[in-house]
Amino acid sequence: MSISHEIKEYKNFGRCMFITNGKLNIGVTVDVGPRVIYCALEGRENIMFEDTDRRYGEDVGEYGRWINYGGHRLWSSPELVPDTYFPDNSPVNVAVDGNTFTFTAPVTPYGKELSIALTVSDSEAKADVTHSVKNLSDKPLEYAAWSLTCTTAGGVCYVPVSTRKSGFLPNRVISFWDYSCVNDPRFKLTDTYARIRQDSFCKGAFKAGFNVEDNFAAVVVNKQIFIKSFGDYEFVKYPDYSCNVEVYTNDSFLECEMLGEYKVFQPGEAAVISESWALIDDPDGYAPTIEELKEMAK
Repeated sequence: MSISHEIKEYKNFGRCMFITNGKLNIGVTVDVGPRVIYCALEGRENIMFEDTDRRYGEDVGEYGRWINYGGHRLWSSPELVPDTYFPDNSPVNVAVDGNTFTFTAPVTPYGKELSIALTVSDSEAKADVTHSVKNLSDKPLEYAAWSLTCTTAGGVCYVPVSTRKSGFLPNRVISFWDYSCVNDPRFKLTDTYARIRQDSFCKGAFKAGFNVEDNFAAVVVNKQIFIKSFGDYEFVKYPDYSCNVEVYTNDSFLECEMLGEYKVFQPGEAAVISESWALIDDPDGYAPTIEELKEMAK
């Protein structure tokens, strides 16, 4: 199958580039963001959260208001106002090179250039996603690249936890935020995985971070299984007590997040993290086991 693309108006997100290979449909905002605002198998519903009501945002003083919009986005960690939340409400640059579509936002006042490149498979419901946060300032900057996939209501995220034998040393890191209750009914922890589910009846937020050594996390939503695969966990400094995967949920959406190494980047140097996406049809809304998800992620 060949890949086709077109730019068209989508809801109240302005112009978006829609890309399809006949099995996978992806839509990316070009008037704002960028956000991967749409991702679905052919014939299935969008797995991405769409904040059409502009319910979620953050006021950042003289810069205006950052708007969530929904979908998949790129940030830099640590989470700071106004640096992280600089409003990305301007048009982005779009470059097309074969199967690769690169979306680059204007440079922020803090000297960071953020871009997302999607390389879509010719024939499968898969895409490789490369994120870059480039230091275009005149001084060294310390940060980590941070990708966040904001999925729609009803999703359940599965995160494998380390089962590596480590003798007298610890093998698992779990970070909680001050608003996260460890007995939250949306959160389940076992010896092999953590499960976080979105629940529209739970008004408070919940977030947890993990050191994921099994190279993937998964979200089951809208009768599809979304697999996010990534590189090896390295024993370097990650944000939030060395977490490379974090999950956040509230009464509207669920975010499956990946973080890169937290370090100093020199002028002209970029923090780059890559992940591979796969969408698998799940017509019966089947809840896979962690072992089945590991096989899907291979």
